[in-house]
Amino acid sequence: MRTYENKQELIDEIKKRYEKYDEEFEQVPEALKNERIDEVDKTPSENLSYQLGWVNLILQWEQDEQAGKVVQTPAQGYKWNNLGGLYQSFYEKYGKYSIAEQRKMLRESVNQVCIWLETLSDQELFEAGQRNYATTKAMWPLYKWVHINTVAPFTNFQTKIRKWKKLTTLTN
Repeated sequence: MRTYENKQELIDEIKKRYEKYDEEFEQVPEALKNERIDEVDKTPSENLSYQLGWVNLILQWEQDEQAGKVVQTPAQGYKWNNLGGLYQSFYEKYGKYSIAEQRKMLRESVNQVCIWLETLSDQELFEAGQRNYATTKAMWPLYKWVHINTVAPFTNFQTKIRKWKKLTTLTN
């Protein structure tokens, strides 16, 4: 997994990867937002919904912990070994919005993550055990949780949307 020299490098990478990911949706017609093709595992709307779900979960975990609540990860009623149900809840929650609305919501959520990261000390971000919700057997520092729910999927899913656009253009 990628490491970062400091929080600014992480923030810059989030912004860079997010912008490239978001650009892929500029040519996705609203009428095809739920178009499923065999070669890509998510529709454009599901792709955005997935990202909205995870980015907002990170923000919710932090908000709840700071409010003194016990955070259940990944989310109340879901376990790590059954993420399919959680993903379905993301699709139901965010899939009712247009592509433009989903993109706007995701931009706002990514901005919130970057603002939140600015408030953290290097110790909070890069040393394990700084948040109860991030303290697992793996003992990951907080930045890894942020990375796997922002930078990594923005990078991986960008290519999936590109493939979806290419194959949809060929078939429609």
